[in-house]
Amino acid sequence: MKALVFAAGLGTRLRPLTDQQPKALVPVGGIPMLERVILRLKKAGFDEITVNIHHFGQQIIDFLQAKHSFGLRIHISDERDQLLDTGGGILKAKPLLDGEEPFLVHNADIIADIDLAALYRHHLKSKADATLLVSQRTTSRYLLFDKANRLQGWINQSTGEVLPAGLSLDTHHYTPLAFNGIHVISPTLYRWMGQEPWTGKFSITPFYISTCHEAQIQAYQPEQMNFFDVGKIETLQMAEKWLESHTEY
Repeated sequence: MKALVFAAGLGTRLRPLTDQQPKALVPVGGIPMLERVILRLKKAGFDEITVNIHHFGQQIIDFLQAKHSFGLRIHISDERDQLLDTGGGILKAKPLLDGEEPFLVHNADIIADIDLAALYRHHLKSKADATLLVSQRTTSRYLLFDKANRLQGWINQSTGEVLPAGLSLDTHHYTPLAFNGIHVISPTLYRWMGQEPWTGKFSITPFYISTCHEAQIQAYQPEQMNFFDVGKIETLQMAEKWLESHTEY
């Protein structure tokens, strides 16, 4: 099974920790966040992983070599010339992920105690183009899903902005859920990439919103999940406290 780990971010929310190292190598509970993600992927059965790099990218290459790639096949998607954001990063990595099987995408700065293999199996069974890990956590921006768990739009509850424009906000039709930075993508999704505006640098969330009425993009919501975005100092500290009593993670 294949996976893509986003490790190219600048880590501005973690400064000064990222002034001399990439965000993905910042320790969480004494272990670099990239190592935590890779080992969880390995435990779930993923044996071929692509890691994208940009900020202090050579440090990530050296780290993976020192760890002997954790006994996995690890490829580098090099974005040191230009940081391509999440959507552009997925498109850039296409040659390394090529094939007929889906691949899992995981932000390096996400800690979530979900069964990654179960998420992957759910995606395979559904035959969707993409499956997004979501939850009811508090945020200002939500993806909107219908009763069949299929993506229909997006709302910024702080500003009232809705996409696609004119979408009805009848709560009986749509459930607002927060995207948690882990998703499974089938190669069929690439048919909507590579043409304007989905070339070069672009974010995956607007892409999903733009294509959701053509592509089948579905929600996956576990019954229970501990989730931490460790790309921020305060949540990194919260994650470290949680890890103290969850050493099996």
